[in-house]
Amino acid sequence: MKRGMIDFWVGLFAVASAAALLFLALKVSSNNTMASGTSYELVANFENIGGLKVRAPIKSAGVVVGRVSAIELDPERYVARVRMAMDERYRFSRDSSAEILTSGLLGEQYIGLTPGADDKMLKSGDTFKITSSAIVLEQLISRFLFSKAEEGGNDAKPEAGNAK
Repeated sequence: MKRGMIDFWVGLFAVASAAALLFLALKVSSNNTMASGTSYELVANFENIGGLKVRAPIKSAGVVVGRVSAIELDPERYVARVRMAMDERYRFSRDSSAEILTSGLLGEQYIGLTPGADDKMLKSGDTFKITSSAIVLEQLISRFLFSKAEEGGNDAKPEAGNAK
């Protein structure tokens, strides 16, 4: 009987742990940053979005002001068109800029907004005119290696006046 009671409590603990993990997973996945519940849509075009994903945060001064709602390829210009659901409480001027940034060295990517100084604000459906694409780590490394290889080839030339 004692073994049966231990098995019961272990099983109860396992079920409670699984239920707690499921609750936390659902709570985190349905995290809604739109406190007011209403939003408006802005669009930004990028040449390269890197690893940006739908539902990625949009931040200004470190504060989440929206989420990426859709990512699609513009069939005419062959750039990534990113649609953003912005919290109604936050408005940005027409000369604001959007850039794709990374949290830490290899963290998640998000869109960072830098406010401008124009008096006129972006309205729902407007497009950011100033954008900066994602920095792809692999491209940076290859550029660095190729530039070092070119420098090494130029330094290998023998100098004529130093022979003894």
